Amino acid sequence: MFSVILAVLRSLGAALQPRRRLLFENLALRHQLLVLNRNAGKPRFRNPDRLLWVFLRAVWSGWEKALVIIQPQTVIGWQRAGFRLYWRWRSRRRDGRPPIDPELIRLIRRMWQANSTWGSPRIRDELAKLGLEVSDSTIRKYRPKPPRSSSQTWKTFLHNHTKQIVAIDFFTVPTATFRVLCVFIVLAHERRKVVHFAITEVPTACWTGQQLVNAFPFETAPRFLLRDRDGIYGAEFVRRAASLGMEAKVIAPRSPWQNPCAERLIGSLRRECLDHVIIFNERHLHRVIREYLDYYHHHRTHRALERDCPVPRPVEAATKARSSSHP
Repeated sequence: MFSVILAVLRSLGAALQPRRRLLFENLALRHQLLVLNRNAGKPRFRNPDRLLWVFLRAVWSGWEKALVIIQPQTVIGWQRAGFRLYWRWRSRRRDGRPPIDPELIRLIRRMWQANSTWGSPRIRDELAKLGLEVSDSTIRKYRPKPPRSSSQTWKTFLHNHTKQIVAIDFFTVPTATFRVLCVFIVLAHERRKVVHFAITEVPTACWTGQQLVNAFPFETAPRFLLRDRDGIYGAEFVRRAASLGMEAKVIAPRSPWQNPCAERLIGSLRRECLDHVIIFNERHLHRVIREYLDYYHHHRTHRALERDCPVPRPVEAATKARSSSHP
């Protein structure tokens, strides 16, 4: 009895609906039946089918309720794809800039080669006197490219001489009493190992040179010394480095990326240790850095070392390996 009453109410509701809405609903349902009858397996929609549903979505607010065999997101995707295709078709019809005469291109290149001190505005003005109107961007476009240098790049140098490079750098650490301590580090590139570090409040060239001597006693210094242009590395430091037989490689101004290993170490030291500790004095800072470097050398893995530590750490069997945490 309830089902009969429900069917009567639905019929009355359908009779009261606007005729336009009934036509669209009838069209949508008949079209989906046509697609199902056309394919034995999974329903496949052709371009006219997609255009019909895009049209129904644009003119009928209740189009989602009539969907049975597809999702509303599918119809929205069809509309977006059609939008992209339409504007791609419209874009291809643009004329763009007129082509440049090959003779004019050759003339521009000759003027660049014959007049090394000229710029594009000067060449543009000279061409204008010949009745040739050319923009600055066009002149710069056809400027002959300089030959590439045959020398190795900086990245290649660092890769080829990894075993012979040691990098040095300074960084500062504020204390609880508002003092500023300077930390000097010496890092060997081969195993990313910190060879030496020292702390002072007033660094000088003499002090820095002595720290370099302390890092490499008994003629163990590598060939290349990588450093920045800090004024701390004065004449006395240069003399000490030369006496050790080290060839200084000074990076370009404001280019810390050229000293990547030292900068990476300082960043790791700050992020993993010093940013979480309040330093009281020089002795406290020395102990904190020493404890971190013990972890850094023996336990912290590095992708550059094929996931090994600066001090090689053996791989343990999964059945025998044990993990532990330390505060």
